Amino acid sequence: MLDFLRDLFDPLFDLLGFTLTGFHSLGAPWWLAIVMLTIVVRTLLFPLTIKQVKSMRRLQELKPEMDRIREEHKEDPRKQQEETMKLYGERQVNPLGGCLPVFVQLPIFLVLYYTIKEFESLESFRTGGLFWFQDLTAADPYYILPVLYIVTMMAAQEISARHAAPEQRQLMRLLPLVFGVVLAVGGFPAGLFVYWVASNVISVVQNYLIYRNAPSPSAAQNTAALPNRGEGV
Repeated sequence: MLDFLRDLFDPLFDLLGFTLTGFHSLGAPWWLAIVMLTIVVRTLLFPLTIKQVKSMRRLQELKPEMDRIREEHKEDPRKQQEETMKLYGERQVNPLGGCLPVFVQLPIFLVLYYTIKEFESLESFRTGGLFWFQDLTAADPYYILPVLYIVTMMAAQEISARHAAPEQRQLMRLLPLVFGVVLAVGGFPAGLFVYWVASNVISVVQNYLIYRNAPSPSAAQNTAALPNRGEGV
């Protein structure tokens, strides 16, 4: 299965490998070349990140109507689903729009893993790490990178969670722990964690810039619930 996916994303594999090698040829050590590659990838994905935020906000705006549909058709799940999909169509909302950046990054994750495996034959790459993770092709022996991955992802998710619907917050706060443990136990190479930690740091900055002036759903609901000062009692 992995070999099939490797062949499927072969053009992307060549592109990432060429870009990574290009940064290194400019004088960047391999760990920094990975960080620079991460910046390029996340910059290209930024429009999808904006689309994800807009999709999440539209879903939040539909929540009162979705609650009404659930209440009116609580005895008929099929009718409930039909009315929900009809509402999505009328408001031009894609319920999976918030997951699009995640789906796009999955093949990048896979391709980067194979890129690092391909570079194992390069002595300069094996010794191109930093501090305690000198070997970018080996797992972090002290599990510091997996911990940094969890911490940075939790920071990025926390900013998003504050502006997400209440039922989404618990899942968003749990995912970093689940992903971090899976990656740490899986023994993934340090070079891959360099990519993910850098990507999470970029997510923290992007989320802060995107959400800094956006009211939380609870604040918006409280504002909407306030009586109009111009109305009589």
